[in-house]
Amino acid sequence: FLSFHDDERAAQRLAGRSPGRAAIRPFMPDQHRSFFAGLPYIFAATLDDRGWPIGTALAGDVGFIRSPDPTTLRIEALPHHGDPALPGLGEGAEIGLIGLDFTNRRRNRANGTLAAVDDGLTVHVGQSFGNCAQYIQTRTPSPRDPASTPIEELSGLDETAHALIAAADTFFVASRSRAGAGIGGGLDMSHRGGRPGF
Repeated sequence: FLSFHDDERAAQRLAGRSPGRAAIRPFMPDQHRSFFAGLPYIFAATLDDRGWPIGTALAGDVGFIRSPDPTTLRIEALPHHGDPALPGLGEGAEIGLIGLDFTNRRRNRANGTLAAVDDGLTVHVGQSFGNCAQYIQTRTPSPRDPASTPIEELSGLDETAHALIAAADTFFVASRSRAGAGIGGGLDMSHRGGRPGF
């Protein structure tokens, strides 16, 4: 198992919690490998063209994700053209992934680097860990065509954004540890959830 890096331990102390032991593996156990292979979507964190963490979602038919070995995930999908996450997906780039099955509230995470980028992504996994089901809202997702609405950058939240956030029961947060955090650092994709208004 890998240990928490210094910044994670400092944050846990500030929160009044004991750092404990990290259940972070440098490989995926078989149950994680089969879990990812059974998903029709996965959420990813990468860097935008300014170096800021940004999240995106990748989707396909069940089987579009596979794991040929315990340290590799192959994802047969790329973000759509115009997705601000796309520029951060280059060979050698960091990536954070979270797979979440909304039907049974199971989730696992995998972080690593991109070994290849072609018509999909090949991820070398350096961190693999499960998360509890707390705060995941059960639902049955259904596929739909990607939104054709152009991406809009806001300098602040308008009324529509406030209303969307207030009604949401699920968020995904892309984050990144500071440079030099060590083997436990890198990009991360996290789920946050609760009842609307949380």
